[in-house]
Amino acid sequence: MLSLNSLRQGFETLLEVITAAIVAALTILIVCGTLFRYAGSPLVWYDEVASIGLVWMTYFGSALAALKGAHIGFPGVVNALPPNMRVAATVFSEACVFLFFGLMAYAGLEVLLILEGMTLVTLPAVSVQLTQSIIPLGAVLFMLAEALRLPEVMRDARGSGFVDHEVREALAELEAEQDEGPAHETHRAAHGEPRLGDAS
Repeated sequence: MLSLNSLRQGFETLLEVITAAIVAALTILIVCGTLFRYAGSPLVWYDEVASIGLVWMTYFGSALAALKGAHIGFPGVVNALPPNMRVAATVFSEACVFLFFGLMAYAGLEVLLILEGMTLVTLPAVSVQLTQSIIPLGAVLFMLAEALRLPEVMRDARGSGFVDHEVREALAELEAEQDEGPAHETHRAAHGEPRLGDAS
């Protein structure tokens, strides 16, 4: 059985791959669109497809940011509260997030029903339902990301408080560098290389 941590890492990798693929596709599309326009044969579907791709990238990227806890927040305000109030504020905050995105998923499904039979203006073979399906899908992805991060959020709320996402990443990088330090020194000593700081 998969642990919550491995499930979270797998979900994070999936979101990173999909987001990177969309970014790469948009980059290729923009380059091709520019070249075709300069050549005098602009792609009629370029603007419509590019705008849809940007929306898809935004939704997947938002879910990834939610999983990493990288959205804008006010950890200092919550950290200033007593621990019991901090937990209550966190529960209220998470409940609001789930309620909002639950409503968004429901409204997105309702919109898809209304769009049945409609196609893109420049690409009649592509259904508008397909392009707009990212609304309920993105909402579900965001809620899943929040659910996977919830144990960590509650642990921080009960503990010493929240640490900003960028600070957490910087500390993780620093710890990784410190862990690599002794290994590099051992490698240097084993191969007769001078240690860092030794005079040449």
